[in-house]
Amino acid sequence: MKTDSKANVVIYSRPGCHLCEEAKAAMRVAGCGDEYTLTEINIEDDPELLERYRYDIPVVLINSSEAFRHRLTPAAFRDKILRSHGS
Repeated sequence: MKTDSKANVVIYSRPGCHLCEEAKAAMRVAGCGDEYTLTEINIEDDPELLERYRYDIPVVLINSSEAFRHRLTPAAFRDKILRSHGS
């Protein structure tokens, strides 16, 4: 398959964050799971990230660029993933 052209998605989150759970659920149902790799980063594990994102999670990066903050929809996520690598 196209493993070399998968988008790199990072979500900054923390345990107990309902918006983070909603964002991850939206990403799962977007129907494009084969198009990206996901890394979840707990901001509580890094004091700098905790300071930066404490009140702004989730933050979702696609290929190192911020794509979403706080909320996303499955359709918007799928659109950005597919655009991220020209599919």
